[in-house]
Amino acid sequence: DSRAANASNKEINIQWYIPSLAKPSNDAETKVLLLYAYNTKPVKISNIKIFSSKSTFSGHLWIPLTRIISLQEKLSNLKQQVEMLMQSSKSLSSASEPTSFLEQSETLKTIPSKNPKMNAAKVHLDEKTEEMAKRCLSEVRALLSVFPALSLPLTELPFDVTLQSIASLEDMFDPANGCTISEESLFNWIVSLFH
Repeated sequence: DSRAANASNKEINIQWYIPSLAKPSNDAETKVLLLYAYNTKPVKISNIKIFSSKSTFSGHLWIPLTRIISLQEKLSNLKQQVEMLMQSSKSLSSASEPTSFLEQSETLKTIPSKNPKMNAAKVHLDEKTEEMAKRCLSEVRALLSVFPALSLPLTELPFDVTLQSIASLEDMFDPANGCTISEESLFNWIVSLFH
């Protein structure tokens, strides 16, 4: 009877459901169900039977599976591009400082995705990567928007691109898993798409 849930900050939880028989009628292509729930203020639930909150929301969207797989592949490529940019900017900044051969080899072994501070740092995108990001985020917006037909391609990025934000989006569009997103600028953008 008593279950506990706790969200100490704003967060979105994403789950995917791939139905076998519960497919919406008169649809030839395979669609999957995106289930989402988010809170706009901290939440603590101790008893689900008596819980009511004006800061907790949930919903669902039917999305074509082929578009999700295609988008996840594009987001994966974007993440690799961002990692390479981060690695090259780190190599350039460390090359300007005199270091021993041993220190340089240690620097080259460092993988950006393993460093939490680096993951949250804004990445300075080159023109090619920025265009790639705009295309990916335009597609995210088209899939999640209530009125996708009104979605025009993005002319500017809606939030600061970090390795963490791109990795979170890649996880979000992985139909084999769910994810939780709590980064404020990414959270705000995704929530704005659900309205």
